[in-house]
Amino acid sequence: VFAGRANCPRYAQAEQLADYLQANLPYFRVRKVTQQPEEWEQWLHDICEVNGWEHRESPIVWRELLDHGGKVVLLGGVKEFLEYAQQYYGITSVMLSEEMLDIAEENLQAHLELVKEEEEIKSHIKPLQIWITSASAPICYQLIPLLANGEVFGMTTEISIHLLDSDEFKEVLCSVVMEAEDMALPLLRSVSEHTDIDEAFLDADIIIVLDDVLLNLEVQSLENYIREMSEICQVYAPLIEKNAKSEVRIVSSGKTFVNLKAMMIMTYGLSIKPENVIAVATSWESAAKAMLARKLNMNTAGVKDVIVWGNISGSNYIDLSHAKLYGYDSAIWGPANFARPLLNMLYDSEWIHSEFGSAQSSLSSRVHRCTGVLPAHAVATVLQYWCHSSPPGEIISVGILSQGQFCIPERIVFSMPVRFQNGKWEVMKELEINEATQEVLGRLAHELTQEKLVALREIKEINPYGAD
Repeated sequence: VFAGRANCPRYAQAEQLADYLQANLPYFRVRKVTQQPEEWEQWLHDICEVNGWEHRESPIVWRELLDHGGKVVLLGGVKEFLEYAQQYYGITSVMLSEEMLDIAEENLQAHLELVKEEEEIKSHIKPLQIWITSASAPICYQLIPLLANGEVFGMTTEISIHLLDSDEFKEVLCSVVMEAEDMALPLLRSVSEHTDIDEAFLDADIIIVLDDVLLNLEVQSLENYIREMSEICQVYAPLIEKNAKSEVRIVSSGKTFVNLKAMMIMTYGLSIKPENVIAVATSWESAAKAMLARKLNMNTAGVKDVIVWGNISGSNYIDLSHAKLYGYDSAIWGPANFARPLLNMLYDSEWIHSEFGSAQSSLSSRVHRCTGVLPAHAVATVLQYWCHSSPPGEIISVGILSQGQFCIPERIVFSMPVRFQNGKWEVMKELEINEATQEVLGRLAHELTQEKLVALREIKEINPYGAD
């Protein structure tokens, strides 16, 4: 093996002799390694450190005895290689200094062209950069294989996943990285752990915010928890503006303050586009659909268009007025796309208003007890729809910045029905809602407005010149 600076005359001399030996000896094989002149010293230092060698000049020559277990034997520089060739084969180099310089210049040009070609090839391979915060959470463990299986971003889209958390969880992150690498997922270009907050969100295409606070109102007030979450977002938002790509998509998920996280990231990051920040409500949708499916003795996948209004991880309203059933075993059957209104099939109105109506605490408990499979699936599903469109006509509930739709006050993050199409989402404003639902939405909006005011008041206390 011959390694040296691409423009080294002595490397050119050793290379010519090596080429002659390879052409004339049946079992003599040569591998050449050239390095940029400015990178040579560091490369030489690293390879000598790995092998325990002492060598300070270009080139460096060693033997790899492949037939004997790959043992590596250092020969030295060009002088030692010439002596080796003379002693074993009776051959030496008669290259003139001027010829050595010419070949060294040709080697440098060939090396630069090769580097340029490799960089051009790499430029066409741009993996999607995905950052996950609070990555020691169980949901992250379940989320990685879903993101890398090709269904979310496409079967030809490679991804690089960056796991971000504090120093105390470094060991957990390293374990997740190791297991993800061991899975050898074809579309997972790389996975890495990060505990240095200053390098967070570098070149991010997608950011998944999983940060939570462990609520215990007997220990401290709700206002303190709101301030704690606001402070986290106050750190993240400027870093997103500084390090992430301008069109970065941000997904807020978790068990607490899901709407507030999305709201505060937009508040602290004024250059972050509001349409690129959403809060995931799919876990609530799924839990409600499962409860309805058990009541109707049918497959949960057949329950569609259940709407989650309001505060995803707080007070919300599960709206069944637009819900439909597909594949329901009833007196009337139709093709696969044949749907029946849920309220027409669920004749037990008392159950709807009493048991299901009072099931909010039960659903909340189910969602909060999830070990990671359901919320991971929820995040992956929403990202898949965002990238490739949601099923035609299907309603998806997402927390987005209100612009007055459905008479909801502006500038709060409120869960409402949307559709995803061509990489964007749009609110399904054509849906009709009755007076009773409108009254409920008013109460939910008031709660979210108060939560926002508390967060902004905390900002003012910390920084009198903070966001309005």
